[in-house]
Amino acid sequence: QVQLVESGGGLVQAGGSLRLSCAASGSFSNINVMDWYRQVPGKQRELVARITSSGGTKYADSVKGRFTISRDNAGNTAFLQMDSLKPEDTALYLCNAEVVVLPFSYSYWGQGTQVTVSS
Repeated sequence: QVQLVESGGGLVQAGGSLRLSCAASGSFSNINVMDWYRQVPGKQRELVARITSSGGTKYADSVKGRFTISRDNAGNTAFLQMDSLKPEDTALYLCNAEVVVLPFSYSYWGQGTQVTVSS
């Protein structure tokens, strides 16, 4: 069984920063891709940032230059450094990972961490 646990959300004023973490635990070989999504009620879930096992990254246009995704050396924890936060960044942030449990890979989701940015 693989679990993803997010942490680091909270309430912050516009212009502030937060650092989210997504830790994977359980029995698996490795993790290929780790993504951060965000969900606002009534809107489609949005891919915010992606990091591959080789360190390649991709960002939504709305967060480029403000958010930075990274992974720890073991590759099992992803971080999302969020700077210059705006009220429109308010959302439930969810982690998704493509986890290799040989011989297959599976997609797992965390429970999410709420980020609220006040104006």
